[in-house]
Amino acid sequence: MTEVTMVKALNEALRDSLRDDARTLVLGEDIGKLGGVFRVTDGLQEAFGTDRVFDTPLAEAAIAGVSLGLALAGWHPVAEMQFDGFSYPALDQVISHIAKYRYRSRGRQSAPLVIRIPFAGGVGAAEHHSESPEAYYAHTAGLKVVVPSTPLDAYDLLRASIADPDPVIFFEPKSRYWSKEHGDLGANGDPLPIGKARVARRGTDWLRVRSRLLRRPRRTAPRSRSSTSGRSCRWTSTRSPRRSARPDGPSSCTKPR
Repeated sequence: MTEVTMVKALNEALRDSLRDDARTLVLGEDIGKLGGVFRVTDGLQEAFGTDRVFDTPLAEAAIAGVSLGLALAGWHPVAEMQFDGFSYPALDQVISHIAKYRYRSRGRQSAPLVIRIPFAGGVGAAEHHSESPEAYYAHTAGLKVVVPSTPLDAYDLLRASIADPDPVIFFEPKSRYWSKEHGDLGANGDPLPIGKARVARRGTDWLRVRSRLLRRPRRTAPRSRSSTSGRSCRWTSTRSPRRSARPDGPSSCTKPR
């Protein structure tokens, strides 16, 4: 097994998707030659050319609208909103059009696209650079919302999002970009399905569910047993706030008497 950061895992997920499916495109502000502000797209334009990995103007509404047009034309675009606070100008395109196409067409037309958004705080950023807008998208019918918390999850979930026939808003926690995890990317074979939760720690007495595990690495592996009560707690990350995620198997946790 190798040690991989979340940035590297996301980069490899994009690289593998571009290699495996000629319909996949990557677009956004400074994602080409620069490789993105956080270098998530580093080296992709050099490997796949400017026709498939290309920079856009500083116009988030246009990025979303163009992505929808590409999806309707048969492509699988992966768009990047450079920062969470920059995504608001695109809300009308996302909520009024991208999220509505399957319903609008009575199920005949899907919109297979992904919008990647670096989000949340913890990095000492200024205004518009450390917001958490996931609730806006999670309350919009027609969208799937995904939030990975570990590098291996990030790889599997981004691959699954790109392959999904419906629009996915993919939130990337900036504070976890440089977190590391040991493992092999894609070792599970099939992409991790959207909507399946991750059990971070098993237990039998309590069940704690979080929509995202964004604490610093030393806190992402909570103790399974309380030193005072002796009761154990099961920690679960939903991975997908929009879908009704469930743990991998029935919960055995019950509230102690």
